[in-house]
Amino acid sequence: MARPFDVCVRGAGIVGRALALQLATNRLRVALVDHRLGEGAALTEGHSDVRAYALNPASRALLQGMRCWPDAAHATPVLAMQVFGDAGGATHFDASDTSAEALNWMVDVPELERLLAAAVGFQSQIEVVNSPKQAPLTVVCEGKTSRTREEFGVEFVVKPYAQWALAARVDCAVPHAQVARQWFAQADGQGDILAMLPIDGSLGQRCALVWSLPPERAQALHAASPEDFCQALQSATAHTLGALTLASERQIWPLQQAQAVHWCGQSAQGAWVLAGDAAHTVHPLAGQGLNLGLGDVAELAAVLEARPYWRSVGDLRLLRSYERSRKTELALIGGVGDALQQLFSRDSAWARSLRNAGMRAFERSGPFKAWVAKRAMGTRRL
Repeated sequence: MARPFDVCVRGAGIVGRALALQLATNRLRVALVDHRLGEGAALTEGHSDVRAYALNPASRALLQGMRCWPDAAHATPVLAMQVFGDAGGATHFDASDTSAEALNWMVDVPELERLLAAAVGFQSQIEVVNSPKQAPLTVVCEGKTSRTREEFGVEFVVKPYAQWALAARVDCAVPHAQVARQWFAQADGQGDILAMLPIDGSLGQRCALVWSLPPERAQALHAASPEDFCQALQSATAHTLGALTLASERQIWPLQQAQAVHWCGQSAQGAWVLAGDAAHTVHPLAGQGLNLGLGDVAELAAVLEARPYWRSVGDLRLLRSYERSRKTELALIGGVGDALQQLFSRDSAWARSLRNAGMRAFERSGPFKAWVAKRAMGTRRL
């Protein structure tokens, strides 16, 4: 007779699979619910996904421990980051100023999902199922539109931004030199945030583009011809990377910041806890969305691993400890991203003066700038 499940993880995305693997390593038996199995879908995502995640050293260490870190062709080290304001403000980060090998790594979504799915398949403590199973603890990792979160009656407070994200891959005439570049600008009185992120290896000339735009402009650029789109992109990047050519389809979606009011609780089926986008979403400008989700994985697994032998994995005291820790982290990371989005979306003389003076002062701030860099890299705690 099969051993009963200790944990049921609902959601087989990156966070769900990573959590299942981490819990299984800690000798817990896990039911991993992948609803796509019932629809005849493959475990891996389609390769049309153009997103790339900026993963910090803490996330990299977690995935390396699972043997799920992509090879050099799919995980490009970012050695420097340049940030430009709209009136001469600028700041710069360099990995050589830290003890880390890189500021972060740009990782292809399909390859990371493939590696996690393969690792799950080799882990005997994990059973992939197409419907929830009884367990002392259910972890909800279904993303921001989670049905289970609604089922448990959890309020999800959403703050929509007046921006949509546009993502694509572009080939550049000038090699990216492993430098991530970000522009904060005003176009027609509305704020744009454009990131050009190095991918395709250390010698590559391809970038992952994430452009946060007013909805109408995002839709117009999505529908524009490749030539017109690239012309607008070259202008927005001040021709820093030379002539640009679309290397993928374009994808757009609305942006929001959101947080569940409660991250853990008790239902008729047992204890539950939220992780990843089911618990929180943030603006992509700081590239911290998946880092926060993988931070949830590391913290929840550590809390459960350190519990006394007589405590159940569904003990609410443990789960509330996880919730407090992760809400504190989210308040800092999400709060900073929200403040920057608000500041750079305003087109007024005082806002323009404040943000660009602030960027120049930050560039000269020395220890504070170093602290911020280490926080973003996941190498410095509060």
